[in-house]
Amino acid sequence: MPKLKTRKTLLKRIKVTKKGKLMKKLVGMGHLKVKTTVDRKARKSKLREQTNSGHQRKFRKLLAKHSRGI
Repeated sequence: MPKLKTRKTLLKRIKVTKKGKLMKKLVGMGHLKVKTTVDRKARKSKLREQTNSGHQRKFRKLLAKHSRGI
């Protein structure tokens, strides 16, 4: 069976903490931010933990050796 390659695009979008949590930014912060308030932009720009267990499993598989503790 061949080695699993890391998906570099996912590695750029998700941070894996030392204990193995998957942290990601919220969506909707790419462009058209004039209509949103400063408070909302500040809340959305912070990193959040990925809580969906199904997404976590898929992300860890796609991150291969960078996932820390599969």
